Amino acid sequence: MKVLIVEGRVGLAQLWATCVSRFGAEVEIARTQPDAISYLQNVCPEIVILSLGLVEGSAFAVADYASYRHPTTKIIPVTSSTFFSDGSVFQHVPNTCTTLAESTSPEDLAAIVEHYGMTA
Repeated sequence: MKVLIVEGRVGLAQLWATCVSRFGAEVEIARTQPDAISYLQNVCPEIVILSLGLVEGSAFAVADYASYRHPTTKIIPVTSSTFFSDGSVFQHVPNTCTTLAESTSPEDLAAIVEHYGMTA
């Protein structure tokens, strides 16, 4: 299973990558919108873990491109705010399979990725 993590903070992205890779996933980290788009132009991941607080670029542009280019790719938006607690992220990001709080433990995030990856 291929997983793309789009997160600008290297430490957090690496922590997530370490936990997700324990389930045998091939993990790539993109720190910016251009990095993520470049990866998505060449690779079709089963899962994209997408920080909605992306500092360099737009998380929604990454989600739109992933949804257009790879309609079967599942997207897991991760947010530190409660802005999307009403579920509206499912309307904005069509490939969303679940949404997670940034405070979710890395082990739980990895288990969720494994679950959705198996159904991809």
